Amino acid sequence: MHKIAILVPFFFLFAGIAQGEEGLLSRAKSQFEPIPKTPPKIEGNPADPARLELGRKLYFDPRLSASHLISCNTCHNVGLAGADLQETSIGHGWQKGPRNAPTVYNSVFNFAQFWDGRAKDLAEQAKGPVQASVEMNSTPELVIKTLNSLPEYKEFFSKAFPDSENPLTFNNVARAIEVYEATLVTPGAPFDLYLQGNETALGEEEKRGLEFFMDKGCSACHGGINMGGSGYYPFGVIEAPDAEIRPPEDLGRFKVTNTSGDRYVFKSPSLRNIELTPPYFHSGTVWSLKDAVAVMGSAQLGIQLNSDETQTITAFLRTLTGEQPREEYPVLPPNTPETPRPKLFSPETGGKK
Repeated sequence: MHKIAILVPFFFLFAGIAQGEEGLLSRAKSQFEPIPKTPPKIEGNPADPARLELGRKLYFDPRLSASHLISCNTCHNVGLAGADLQETSIGHGWQKGPRNAPTVYNSVFNFAQFWDGRAKDLAEQAKGPVQASVEMNSTPELVIKTLNSLPEYKEFFSKAFPDSENPLTFNNVARAIEVYEATLVTPGAPFDLYLQGNETALGEEEKRGLEFFMDKGCSACHGGINMGGSGYYPFGVIEAPDAEIRPPEDLGRFKVTNTSGDRYVFKSPSLRNIELTPPYFHSGTVWSLKDAVAVMGSAQLGIQLNSDETQTITAFLRTLTGEQPREEYPVLPPNTPETPRPKLFSPETGGKK
């Protein structure tokens, strides 16, 4: 009888813990989704092997840039979690870009692309850096002239777009890159395993971090499959961050919509693999993930998170690191005498070439 009296309280204690964990998992499932192992299909742009391989080659080919030095992979490095570890990327003629380069990983799950959402999908996004003078500084005409000078590419485009009367177009360049980028997903993160029912995938501190993340309102902007990338929000809802973190001259989505309510409004970034992609925010000025959590607490939620809270939320965020794609750098078609020569400088950078 004495033993039973001792065991009963422990039974209810463990039952309460189990119910608490089950409740936390249930709440998490209602707000988040795991990254699927199979990349999503893109409507109207099938990922057949020929198109996928063409997209891979184009993604790594620096000859899409005027200088023949900058590829998609330069700023969205597949060996660096799809980012470049720069505050803002370095482009044509050593020009510094205006915003931090978001990771390309899992970007297919974003509802729009770029910090200000000015591109509706990955194909539209792929066209932007190619033509931006501060990035690749090329033109659709120069890209097509370059690719047409490489016989292997003409063959690749014919196989990738067999129903097109003219397969080698700038639109098809973007569509092929889109197909490849859509495969760059990172399933299998500890948090994904937790969402799939493995309650031991997260430790106690990480579970507390998840609870804080939901209770304090972080998941309102960073929910869903990509833990963000699904809406536009003012940066500085409660309190404007320091000017270094939120440069006053970058008005965010206002430059796209010219609507006063969109001043300092940005697309919420994905938090997937966030520990691997510093520095943080569109300005790229915060290098510590823990510091970034503290900034978001004050700027977005109007609360001063203490050291334990920021540490615990940061521990949870580290569970969002998934399996990194293992990509092999492709062998690219060689130049021919007809291939345009690289242009290393431009009038904007003070060069003569």
